[in-house]
Amino acid sequence: MVQWGRLRKEIVRQETTKEKLQLFMADLGRRVSGYGCIYFTGGATAVLRGWRAMTIDIDIKPDPEPSGTFEAIAIIKNELDVNIELASPDQFIPTLPGWRERSLFIARHGQIEFFHYDPYSQALAKLQRRHERDVHDVHSMVNDGLIVRSRLFELFDSMKSQLIRYPSIDPASFEESVRKFCNER
Repeated sequence: MVQWGRLRKEIVRQETTKEKLQLFMADLGRRVSGYGCIYFTGGATAVLRGWRAMTIDIDIKPDPEPSGTFEAIAIIKNELDVNIELASPDQFIPTLPGWRERSLFIARHGQIEFFHYDPYSQALAKLQRRHERDVHDVHSMVNDGLIVRSRLFELFDSMKSQLIRYPSIDPASFEESVRKFCNER
């Protein structure tokens, strides 16, 4: 029996620098045809904040999605030689109330406002994954005054009952990771 599958061509792109992120924002702002917001998460936040020199992907959450976003991204990713992914903490952990209000304004280009997705949500998603680079980013968030450890634990505690909806998460180890981080000095 022959199994049919789709062949997928892997495109290897260059890592993304702060300059490429700035070009991405300006170019996207020029190309879209409507108002909206783009929230950066993960490595994009780390690069723009100066915690790292580069990231592999530009992780974004459009909300509300500007008209023409995906048409523009299809062009920009090739012109800038960058990976662009739809990814945000609310895909991996429960959405924290007030995330929009805690998101940090970066810039406005054309009709798009760019933000760093809520630092508390990003920190919790990173502590859930527990990769060394992620934990370093969370320390940088504390050092830059973007999050306060006691508030981080309060927000974790407020969403803990919703973890049942995320079967890949082990609530006990997630809580242990957050508690350990919040108790560090």
